[in-house]
Amino acid sequence: MEGKNGDQNKVAVGSSLNIERNPLAAQGEASPLRKLFLVASIAAGVQFGWALQLSLLTPYVQLLGIPHTWAAYIWLCGPISGMIVQPTVGYYSDRCTSRFGRRRPFIAAGTALVTVAVFLIGFAADIGRASGDPMGSGAKPRAIAVFVVGFWILDVANNTLQGPCRAFLADLSAGSQSKTRTANAFFSFFMAVGNVLGYAAGSYRHLYKVLPFTRTDACDVYCANLKSCFLISITLLLALAALALTLVKERPFTLEEIEEEEENNLKEGPTSGGCMRMPFFGQLLGAFKDLPRPMLILLLVTCLNWIAWFPFLLFDTDWMGKEVYGGRTGEGTTAAEKKAYDMGVHAGALGLMINSVVLGVVSLGIERLARAVGGVKRLWGIVNLILAVCLAMTVLVTKSAEHHRAASHLAGATLSAPPAGVKGGALAIFAVLGIPLAITFSIPFALASIFAASSSSAGQGLSLGVLNLAIVIPQMFVSVTSGPWDALFGGGNLPAFVVGAVAAAVSAILSFTMLPSPPPEAKIGGSMSGGH
Repeated sequence: MEGKNGDQNKVAVGSSLNIERNPLAAQGEASPLRKLFLVASIAAGVQFGWALQLSLLTPYVQLLGIPHTWAAYIWLCGPISGMIVQPTVGYYSDRCTSRFGRRRPFIAAGTALVTVAVFLIGFAADIGRASGDPMGSGAKPRAIAVFVVGFWILDVANNTLQGPCRAFLADLSAGSQSKTRTANAFFSFFMAVGNVLGYAAGSYRHLYKVLPFTRTDACDVYCANLKSCFLISITLLLALAALALTLVKERPFTLEEIEEEEENNLKEGPTSGGCMRMPFFGQLLGAFKDLPRPMLILLLVTCLNWIAWFPFLLFDTDWMGKEVYGGRTGEGTTAAEKKAYDMGVHAGALGLMINSVVLGVVSLGIERLARAVGGVKRLWGIVNLILAVCLAMTVLVTKSAEHHRAASHLAGATLSAPPAGVKGGALAIFAVLGIPLAITFSIPFALASIFAASSSSAGQGLSLGVLNLAIVIPQMFVSVTSGPWDALFGGGNLPAFVVGAVAAAVSAILSFTMLPSPPPEAKIGGSMSGGH
């Protein structure tokens, strides 16, 4: 969500920065729209899996017996793989001389790895039980081990897949700015489709009946639903990837052509002590030496913005299950508490689906919104304030839900779902957050493409590697600290949400006061990747 959601954009935008000076990308004519459409459709399969990860996997790991305090550490894979795997794959796909092309082998390998990972995640409980895990609500160490391996493979596979897919779209556009914008619009559209499909599947509580074999002695209804969701998502991804890779051909490049491209890049600007000839990390370190002030401020605002976003993206459905619905997981959980948690998680998945719909609608009108409020920096500041208010409102919704449960307990009632007003307030937070999320997935990358275009000397896929660090490092920070921070204040998700609200408010102030405006002639729509 994305670490996961920021990683998905940098290759596309990096390509838009370098496409005019990239001799390989500029060769030939732009491909017809149907080919761009087919390649972009892979995003629906990828995003289906991301949506399922965000909505279902945090509760799932706790059902396997991993405490809430430790659950966040598992999510470190997303930021780590986003920082290492995707840029490295992008670097080597630029230099691939396979007879199948530069991008298609990596897309095929990523799809195959996703298949393996989904099998391990979905069948972790069954494999653990077959290996000797106990039945019941206690910790299942073997299932946890299988799940963690599968989860890390899945994040690595997704980053292996989506980077070359973005770069393939840039190659097919062949230097045409209109085709590049159209390809990005297609990719954004299919990401929205994947989000809606993933969250809709996650919110449907009887999906396992479609695939009844998924429910076993070791895998209860919730586990079977998750397993069914992932099997459907991998089927969609395999179908879309096979269709695109079969019908859209790619011209292979020779080693001589690639060396010529590298020589041309060396002539574009300073090499930062020879870093242009070094592998990815050398180029990335070289890029730090010549960062302009606007880019440094952009990195700071982006960093604070993701400190605000990641706690909610990580624990939104867990918050619905525990704080809003009053459910619990782990040892000593009653059947009523487990049912309440399950209901809350599915309500959270519904909220995420609504969030995705708002995200898609708002994404179509970002440039118009920016003109209406007086510029992109002001728009980003406004939506960061909206983000801060929404995160603060989670405290009010939680306290209202707790008050209802306390009153019901005094009246002798059993644990019940929150009243319509509380549930509606929680879903309203999800919906309103779709507005700042659309801006977060667009404006930082557009501004980076404007601020960095004149000074960037990296190859395709690496120009925005620096910006990506401002996204994944906060995600790693939140993953490491949110669990102990929440535990310090008695458990639950609210402490991390409050920190996020403060970070969002500071990010808004910096956006208003310090972030430079782009040149008046710059067109936002021409640079945005539109991704998630």
